[in-house]
Amino acid sequence: MDAAVRAALEADVEVTHDRFVAAMQRRLGELEPETLERYFGTMAKLVQRLEDRALPMQRVLAETVSEVGALVMLELQRRS
Repeated sequence: MDAAVRAALEADVEVTHDRFVAAMQRRLGELEPETLERYFGTMAKLVQRLEDRALPMQRVLAETVSEVGALVMLELQRRS
């Protein structure tokens, strides 16, 4: 990947990350306590995995998707 394209993409990721953080901060007060606990648990595990530089990103993503999929299904069932 061209260095300029990569730099632009990294900047886009950073802006999107900032938007994500701002959006979640606005929604935290709306979350039910159980949902807030699950969100925290999920985010804490994701950050812990990301901090472990020995874990390849593919494994970080696979483990996170596996856990999050179950939580999404639980949330959908609770709303039904």
